Amino acid sequence: MTYDAGDIQVLEGLEAVRKRPGMYIGSTGPAGLHHLVYEVVDNSVDEAMAGHATRIDVRLLPDGGCEVIDNGRGIPVDRHPQYPELSAAEVVLTVLHAGGKFGGSGYKVSGGLHGVGVSVVNALSTWVEVEIDRDGKRHRMTFRDGGNLQDRLAVMGEAPAGRTGTTVRFWPDPAIFDQIEFRAQTLLDRFQMMAYLNRGLEITFIDERPGEDTSVDGPVRFLFEGGIIDFVSHLNEAKEPLFPTVGYFAATEEDQEVEIAFQWNTTYQTDGMHSFANGIATIEGGMHEEGFKKSLTNAINRYAREKNLLKEKDDNLQGEDIREGLAAIISVRLRDPQFEGQTKGKLGNVSMRSLVERSTNDKLAQWLEEHPAEAKAAVAKAIGASRARLAAREARNAIRRKSALEGAGMPDKLKDCNSRNPEESELFIVEGDSAGGSAVRARDPRTQAILPIRGKILNVERARIDKMLRNTEIQTLITAIGANLGEEFDITKARYHKVIILADADVDGSHIRTLLLTFFFRQMRPLVENGYVYIAQPPLYSTEVGKSKVYLKDDVARVAFERDQLAAGRKQPEFQRLKGLGEMDWEELRETTMDPERRTLLQVNVEQAAIADEITSVLMGDDVEQRKSFIVTNAKDVRFLDI
Repeated sequence: MTYDAGDIQVLEGLEAVRKRPGMYIGSTGPAGLHHLVYEVVDNSVDEAMAGHATRIDVRLLPDGGCEVIDNGRGIPVDRHPQYPELSAAEVVLTVLHAGGKFGGSGYKVSGGLHGVGVSVVNALSTWVEVEIDRDGKRHRMTFRDGGNLQDRLAVMGEAPAGRTGTTVRFWPDPAIFDQIEFRAQTLLDRFQMMAYLNRGLEITFIDERPGEDTSVDGPVRFLFEGGIIDFVSHLNEAKEPLFPTVGYFAATEEDQEVEIAFQWNTTYQTDGMHSFANGIATIEGGMHEEGFKKSLTNAINRYAREKNLLKEKDDNLQGEDIREGLAAIISVRLRDPQFEGQTKGKLGNVSMRSLVERSTNDKLAQWLEEHPAEAKAAVAKAIGASRARLAAREARNAIRRKSALEGAGMPDKLKDCNSRNPEESELFIVEGDSAGGSAVRARDPRTQAILPIRGKILNVERARIDKMLRNTEIQTLITAIGANLGEEFDITKARYHKVIILADADVDGSHIRTLLLTFFFRQMRPLVENGYVYIAQPPLYSTEVGKSKVYLKDDVARVAFERDQLAAGRKQPEFQRLKGLGEMDWEELRETTMDPERRTLLQVNVEQAAIADEITSVLMGDDVEQRKSFIVTNAKDVRFLDI
């Protein structure tokens, strides 16, 4: 093999996007497919944040395309100074990182600053149509096969009276994506959040695709005049608010603004705070969250001392005590956001921390004085949380003392791996001792550890941390993973970078997976956010072809296999439904589920923590009516039901 100048490739234009789509949209799976819609809609939302758009209409077309219409200013249509042969609109659709958000006067704030832009949507589509209503005229251009300009921008006639805005229609390329069927609920969750964060912005959604499995009944409309106040009320719908009032304050300083809404509920979670910068979810927090947490702790302690709600001998309330049961939205907007990494997971602007600290110190103190009943209820809850925290500390110390006395750092039931490198180490959490025994024989002892758990663990959604720490199975999980939990969880101390839930493919197995996922999401969320949590995918079916046994992952694989067998002139295959891991011997378990070369793992991630928070509360909380409503609403999205 040679390696010289001729081996250095230069990818021109949008060719780079098609060559390595994952670099631009994350993946070619469902997340990447839906990212195309977000890129187009984000441009329209930027127009709304700039004060030039009030409505966005999204339509899933019968033939699999997507249409996004806004009533903003419309993409500029005059010639571009850097590319005089092209209009500005053609540049936006064909040149990477081209747009009006890189220092010009078109946008004061923008959510799309680090995005890859609509040009990537063009690159990954078979056909794109763009209509622009601007200056009283309707302009149109089209692109085909990955961004090749088919019809140059041209005036098609007069725009409807007074109408301005942009319409984008695109059809994803099936040669790029694993599948090109949009999931309506995934889009609706995102649009709902956008509408909450942009008070007065109306977003409508219509699914015109045929078939019950894909369509939403009628148009869906999101419009929240209360903005993030309505957002907090929505988050607490599945919980019991401590009081009916939703607190709110806002502040503006030069090119920065912050608005915060908050309300306590009766739950024991401390992760109900969600932050956004220019409409982008900052799931890893950042300066705005730091400023709010610090000032919230100071303001509540100051109020509690002034009103004699804390005794002289009492210690100050800790931040985690005050945040127990707090649902809060922190939304900031600024001209030059500094995000850590391309994922925009963490905001780094120090000036924003200062603004949030000052405004929270002043305005939260004022709110507490004006709402004494609510303030006393919040302080009383924090005092209860403080007592539980002290009890939990005793429980932790008891666990540590017990481990020290027994002389073994790890639980007896854990069959650990030999490797001490977390990056290559895997922990299989296995349902039951019998399946655990098979998994121990099937594993690679160098990198795979096995932890059998007995029955169903505690539902942590309904338990305070002191009760949680008295649960034997949870103690075992905490010790095995080795990174603590809750506020003290330290992802750098995790002993495994793959924590794999291995449960039966039946109703009980699904329940165990749900309980474990609730525990990880509530008490070890960084484990989920960093992509360390996986669900094993044992096959649902087996059949025999000649003397060979064939395993099939799910119903889709079974139908495809059956079709292929019949097409080849073979007889109708007989399938065995494998409900339990105990039905497989250890060789089968290794071959189908544990061998890294042949297995399938489902990675669990949290793209939108606020939505995950809400769904977890609905499904695992105490409100039966909310849970029933969720099940009825989403019943038609169920693909494979085991009853």
